[in-house]
Amino acid sequence: MTQWFQTHDPRFDRFVMRNAPLERLATGFRWLEGPVWFGDAGCLLFSDIPNNVIMRYVPANGPGEGHLSVYRNPSNFANGHSRDLQGRLISCEHGSRSVTRTEHDGRITTLASHYRGKRLNSPNDVVVKSDGSIWFTDPHYGIMTDYEGHRSEQELPCNVYRIDPASGGLQMVCDDFACPNGLAFSPDESRLYIAETGRMFDPDAERHIRVFDIGSDGYSLTGGAVFHRVSPGAADGFRFDSDGNLWTSARDGVHCISSEGELLGRILVPETVANICFGGRGKSRLYICATTSLYAITLNRSGVQRP
Repeated sequence: MTQWFQTHDPRFDRFVMRNAPLERLATGFRWLEGPVWFGDAGCLLFSDIPNNVIMRYVPANGPGEGHLSVYRNPSNFANGHSRDLQGRLISCEHGSRSVTRTEHDGRITTLASHYRGKRLNSPNDVVVKSDGSIWFTDPHYGIMTDYEGHRSEQELPCNVYRIDPASGGLQMVCDDFACPNGLAFSPDESRLYIAETGRMFDPDAERHIRVFDIGSDGYSLTGGAVFHRVSPGAADGFRFDSDGNLWTSARDGVHCISSEGELLGRILVPETVANICFGGRGKSRLYICATTSLYAITLNRSGVQRP
């Protein structure tokens, strides 16, 4: 163990570099979420949900601090982000209760806001499959208070949805969660992993990561067994590396989980972590959205999401 690593399995020692420190890049926020790396632009976008902004961080080319600026204000209390196959920003917005796409010219297109005539709750996290389909979770966290959105009536259960790449139609793919949260595809896209973080204000909520097999049609889900339970805290957002290890947020930092669901090690962070993403050169830089600060650490593994 060092100041920022805790090993639970010897395999973890090959994934981290003891001379690569955990760095705090920026601080002074309220609740950070939704990091997404733009490799072609050399920048990271992330949400500060209660402050209703999306921030932009450009790493420094050499020693010294990177450049931090506001990308969008107001952001409609944006939470999670991803990129589609054309490199456009896909965002989950609590304020508008929708999933949106930012076009290359800056226009914002609403992709999903209703299901069977009823308003979505507060889309939370989103991933894009290699066929162009957009998958997102819709818990109620953004409509339960005025802190991360607008307190509103819940019209739908908290489901997981898929936006069809051809028709743009919205399809419900999973309806047996109390409140689904983070989600990610396995590197070969044969499985979908979804976090269950429970209903807000429920002290007995189940909190774990479940895993589903994806059918030959590319969208039907089967299985749903519990893959891993994070402790302390809960899995919120997570990403895979190229070896199939899952790196997930936790109350004490970032946990590395093997493809078999075993805890391999931890990156200890002095704040509760909400979400992460890989970026930087070789996609080996892990960006960490913690409570009030943005952190980063360089690993000996690469992420599998598109740059």
